[in-house]
Amino acid sequence: MKAEYVNSFFQATRDVFRLMLDLDIERGTLALVEGMVGSKDANVILGVTGDLKGSILFSFPKAMTLEMIKIMCGMEMQVIDSFVSSALGEIANIIGGNALTLLASNNYICDIVPPQIFVGEYKSYSMANEKTLLLPLNTKIGTLDIYIFLKEK
Repeated sequence: MKAEYVNSFFQATRDVFRLMLDLDIERGTLALVEGMVGSKDANVILGVTGDLKGSILFSFPKAMTLEMIKIMCGMEMQVIDSFVSSALGEIANIIGGNALTLLASNNYICDIVPPQIFVGEYKSYSMANEKTLLLPLNTKIGTLDIYIFLKEK
Protein backbone atom coordinates (compact mmCIF):
# COMPACT_ATOMS: atom_id res chain seq x y z
CA MET A 1 0.00 0.00 0.00
CA LYS A 2 1.52 3.27 -1.09
CA ALA A 3 1.86 6.18 1.32
CA GLU A 4 0.00 8.54 -1.03
CA TYR A 5 -3.16 6.39 -0.71
CA VAL A 6 -3.14 6.67 3.08
CA ASN A 7 -2.05 10.30 3.15
CA SER A 8 -4.78 11.31 0.70
CA PHE A 9 -7.53 9.77 2.84
CA PHE A 10 -6.04 11.10 6.07
CA GLN A 11 -5.73 14.64 4.69
CA ALA A 12 -9.20 14.57 3.12
CA THR A 13 -10.78 13.32 6.37
CA ARG A 14 -8.88 15.87 8.44
CA ASP A 15 -9.99 18.71 6.14
CA VAL A 16 -13.65 17.63 6.05
CA PHE A 17 -13.81 17.13 9.82
CA ARG A 18 -12.31 20.57 10.41
CA LEU A 19 -14.59 22.30 7.91
CA MET A 20 -17.89 20.50 8.57
CA LEU A 21 -17.55 19.51 12.22
CA ASP A 22 -14.90 21.84 13.65
CA LEU A 23 -13.05 18.74 14.90
CA ASP A 24 -9.38 17.85 14.79
CA ILE A 25 -8.29 14.29 14.15
CA GLU A 26 -5.19 12.39 15.12
CA ARG A 27 -3.90 9.41 13.23
CA GLY A 28 -3.81 6.20 15.24
CA THR A 29 -1.49 3.27 14.59
CA LEU A 30 -1.77 1.86 11.08
CA ALA A 31 -2.37 -1.88 10.84
CA LEU A 32 -2.54 -4.45 8.07
CA VAL A 33 -5.64 -6.62 8.52
CA GLU A 34 -7.33 -9.48 6.69
CA GLY A 35 -10.22 -8.16 4.61
CA MET A 36 -12.55 -5.44 5.79
CA VAL A 37 -14.42 -5.88 9.02
CA GLY A 38 -16.43 -2.87 10.11
CA SER A 39 -17.20 -3.80 13.70
CA LYS A 40 -18.71 -0.44 14.60
CA ASP A 41 -22.36 0.57 14.43
CA ALA A 42 -22.44 2.59 11.20
CA ASN A 43 -20.38 1.63 8.14
CA VAL A 44 -20.10 3.32 4.77
CA ILE A 45 -18.33 1.64 1.87
CA LEU A 46 -17.18 3.47 -1.27
CA GLY A 47 -16.02 1.72 -4.40
CA VAL A 48 -13.06 3.13 -6.32
CA THR A 49 -12.60 2.69 -10.08
CA GLY A 50 -10.08 3.96 -12.61
CA ASP A 51 -6.29 3.85 -12.22
CA LEU A 52 -6.88 2.43 -8.74
CA LYS A 53 -9.51 -0.18 -8.00
CA GLY A 54 -10.87 -1.25 -4.67
CA SER A 55 -12.94 -0.12 -1.72
CA ILE A 56 -12.80 2.26 1.20
CA LEU A 57 -14.76 1.44 4.34
CA PHE A 58 -15.56 4.09 6.96
CA SER A 59 -16.64 2.58 10.28
CA PHE A 60 -18.19 4.78 13.01
CA PRO A 61 -19.46 4.05 16.53
CA LYS A 62 -23.09 5.02 17.19
CA ALA A 63 -22.32 7.75 19.75
CA MET A 64 -19.85 9.42 17.39
CA THR A 65 -22.30 9.21 14.48
CA LEU A 66 -25.10 10.85 16.47
CA GLU A 67 -22.75 13.56 17.81
CA MET A 68 -21.60 14.35 14.24
CA ILE A 69 -25.24 14.88 13.20
CA LYS A 70 -25.82 17.08 16.26
CA ILE A 71 -22.80 19.24 15.34
CA MET A 72 -23.73 19.47 11.64
CA CYS A 73 -27.49 19.85 11.88
CA GLY A 74 -28.17 20.93 15.45
CA MET A 75 -30.50 17.94 15.82
CA GLU A 76 -30.42 15.60 18.80
CA MET A 77 -30.92 12.09 17.37
CA GLN A 78 -31.28 8.88 19.38
CA VAL A 79 -31.01 6.27 16.62
CA ILE A 80 -29.20 5.87 13.34
CA ASP A 81 -32.20 6.28 11.06
CA SER A 82 -32.42 7.00 7.32
CA PHE A 83 -31.65 10.71 7.83
CA VAL A 84 -28.52 9.96 9.88
CA SER A 85 -27.44 7.23 7.44
CA SER A 86 -27.86 9.58 4.50
CA ALA A 87 -25.80 12.31 6.18
CA LEU A 88 -23.07 9.82 7.06
CA GLY A 89 -23.01 8.59 3.47
CA GLU A 90 -22.63 12.17 2.27
CA ILE A 91 -19.71 12.82 4.63
CA ALA A 92 -17.96 9.68 3.36
CA ASN A 93 -18.71 10.70 -0.22
CA ILE A 94 -17.16 14.14 0.31
CA ILE A 95 -14.08 12.64 1.97
CA GLY A 96 -13.75 10.11 -0.86
CA GLY A 97 -14.08 12.77 -3.55
CA ASN A 98 -11.51 14.99 -1.86
CA ALA A 99 -9.10 12.07 -1.40
CA LEU A 100 -9.36 11.15 -5.08
CA THR A 101 -8.71 14.79 -6.00
CA LEU A 102 -5.53 14.61 -3.91
CA LEU A 103 -4.58 11.33 -5.59
CA ALA A 104 -5.00 13.02 -8.97
CA SER A 105 -2.03 15.22 -8.04
CA ASN A 106 -0.05 11.95 -8.00
CA ASN A 107 -1.36 11.12 -11.48
CA TYR A 108 -4.04 8.64 -10.37
CA ILE A 109 -7.31 9.30 -12.18
CA CYS A 110 -10.16 7.62 -10.30
CA ASP A 111 -13.88 7.84 -9.63
CA ILE A 112 -15.94 6.74 -6.67
CA VAL A 113 -19.02 4.58 -6.73
CA PRO A 114 -21.96 5.94 -4.69
CA PRO A 115 -21.80 4.94 -1.02
CA GLN A 116 -23.43 1.89 0.50
CA ILE A 117 -24.41 2.29 4.13
CA PHE A 118 -24.67 -0.58 6.61
CA VAL A 119 -26.03 -0.02 10.10
CA GLY A 120 -25.48 -2.62 12.79
CA GLU A 121 -22.60 -4.28 14.56
CA TYR A 122 -20.07 -6.74 13.20
CA LYS A 123 -20.69 -6.49 9.50
CA SER A 124 -18.01 -8.27 7.48
CA TYR A 125 -16.98 -7.35 3.96
CA SER A 126 -15.02 -9.90 2.01
CA MET A 127 -12.13 -8.68 -0.09
CA ALA A 128 -11.07 -12.13 -1.32
CA ASN A 129 -8.79 -12.55 1.71
CA GLU A 130 -6.64 -9.64 0.62
CA LYS A 131 -4.77 -7.51 3.14
CA THR A 132 -6.39 -4.19 3.94
CA LEU A 133 -4.85 -1.17 5.61
CA LEU A 134 -6.64 0.00 8.75
CA LEU A 135 -6.30 3.72 9.49
CA PRO A 136 -7.84 4.59 12.89
CA LEU A 137 -8.59 8.29 13.40
CA ASN A 138 -9.18 9.70 16.87
CA THR A 139 -11.35 12.73 17.63
CA LYS A 140 -12.69 14.19 20.85
CA ILE A 141 -16.09 12.60 20.05
CA GLY A 142 -14.82 9.12 19.16
CA THR A 143 -12.65 7.02 16.88
CA LEU A 144 -13.52 6.15 13.32
CA ASP A 145 -11.76 3.46 11.35
CA ILE A 146 -10.97 3.76 7.67
CA TYR A 147 -10.13 0.54 5.84
CA ILE A 148 -8.26 1.16 2.60
CA PHE A 149 -8.11 -1.54 -0.06
CA LEU A 150 -6.69 -0.14 -3.29
CA LYS A 151 -4.72 -1.74 -6.09
CA GLU A 152 -3.27 -0.24 -9.22
CA LYS A 153 -5.06 -1.26 -12.35
